Amino acid sequence: MTEPTSGGNDQKQKIYNMAMAALVGQVGCLTLIIIMAALFGGMYLDNRFDSKPWFTTGLLIGSIPISMGAMLYVSRAAIRKIKTRVEPKEEKKVGNQE
Repeated sequence: MTEPTSGGNDQKQKIYNMAMAALVGQVGCLTLIIIMAALFGGMYLDNRFDSKPWFTTGLLIGSIPISMGAMLYVSRAAIRKIKTRVEPKEEKKVGNQE
């Protein structure tokens, strides 16, 4: 078996994994909400105007690019927040300079 790496790297990897899991969960829920809204909206409109498959089919097909765009937006926003900040290195002073 392999020995565990340093504690700092393990902690960073755990945080990164949790952030990715949260991102996947957000994207999955958002996609489900968009598709369900298209489905039920289409079914309502089909019943209202007596045009059985047309509104449901159209809204479901139309929900695909909307869902893709929403996934891209949410993913990019989450990744922007996940990126670790790079702390500037402290400059070493030589001698007694002020």
